Amino acid sequence: MFEFFVKGGFLMYPIALCSVIGLTVLINKFIQYRKILKSIEMPLEQALKARPAIIIPILEGIKNGCDEKELSVIGTRQVREIEKGLSWLGLIATIAPLMGLTGTVTGMMKAFMVIAVSTSVNPSMLAGGIWEALITTAAGLLIAIPVHIGHHYLEKQADEIAFVMKEITMSLYMRCKDGV
Repeated sequence: MFEFFVKGGFLMYPIALCSVIGLTVLINKFIQYRKILKSIEMPLEQALKARPAIIIPILEGIKNGCDEKELSVIGTRQVREIEKGLSWLGLIATIAPLMGLTGTVTGMMKAFMVIAVSTSVNPSMLAGGIWEALITTAAGLLIAIPVHIGHHYLEKQADEIAFVMKEITMSLYMRCKDGV
């Protein structure tokens, strides 16, 4: 495995960094979103007793007499807070294959440079450049594909959290408005 990494050339280092960052963000957000959903996907009375951290600002807003627009801003702020870090996944899913393609170009340049300076070329002389081209392309794609899938999944989870929070907010607001 390390042999492949070395044969991939210098671009394997930023590709590996993308892998580490992407995996870290994916795991962190997956755990965070599961906890949040578990804490708010329950009957309203239970959620009010549990007081999950994500809805405390909304509860405070209702307690302080905020109107619908103000509560919407509070909810949006909470959703933006939980979405922090997702943009990194989108960035990694985009740049990892681009770095892989850059490795393809540099590897092919090395192969053609060998051809340019040699009077007779055998396949083993070209192998280093071709190896680099293929390894970096594969590595970039192997990072980008799962990160892109994870990013999509987590965006859907964030949307679900936002929807449940909106339901809770509107239920609480209507209760308060109706004097319940």
